[in-house]
Amino acid sequence: MKRFGGFPAKMQFTAIPDMFFSHLMPEITDIAELKTTLVVLYLLYKKRGYPRFTTFNELAGHTGLMKSLAEENVRPEDILKLALQSSVSRGTILRLSTAGDTGEVDVYYLNMDADIKAMAKYSSGGEPLPGLGKVVPTLETITQSMPDIFSLYEENIGLLTQVVVEELREAQKTYPDTWLRDAIKEAANQNKRKWSYISAILERWAAEGRSDGTYRRDTKKTDPDKYIKGKYGHMVQR
Repeated sequence: MKRFGGFPAKMQFTAIPDMFFSHLMPEITDIAELKTTLVVLYLLYKKRGYPRFTTFNELAGHTGLMKSLAEENVRPEDILKLALQSSVSRGTILRLSTAGDTGEVDVYYLNMDADIKAMAKYSSGGEPLPGLGKVVPTLETITQSMPDIFSLYEENIGLLTQVVVEELREAQKTYPDTWLRDAIKEAANQNKRKWSYISAILERWAAEGRSDGTYRRDTKKTDPDKYIKGKYGHMVQR
């Protein structure tokens, strides 16, 4: 067994309903169903908008889940199907078969009042399920090949969100990695742990230049509010 290296100081968390631990976990005896249920909760928690749902393809594309379901001479997709059937039969999640861009798609909701109403609304065929054809990468997928700049952000600034990930990716197209690293470190040193502050630093350097491509900082002369007072101060919120 490979020993786990431990959790970092700053990381993402996923909310799990208390009833899972008191009502569901004691009843679930199949490890595949347990793992699948946890990943369903994880994916639904990361969603934005309404209604929140996941699909079989999205679950099958979750690398961590599929690796954990792998068994000799059995396809993990088949194990996933059985685990989802068990979870639906138990009443943990609800399944809706609906039309997608590439044919019929199995959609999974959490078994709660709001999602039961959503199922009734979209199962009638009157309205297409919003977002069904849109593939949204989860943070789990992003972090599998996460560049160092993302780790640096989490270690010094705070938890990654989908918005921040996209902002960092766009910044990487515009600025050298050394600038991004130094801007993140500068924001942390000034205790201004916000992307808007980092963005303002980068904008300032882009406008005023950096003599040798490195940031030389004199801690005695640095004003913590210099990026707020300057030309790009409107971009920074305290």
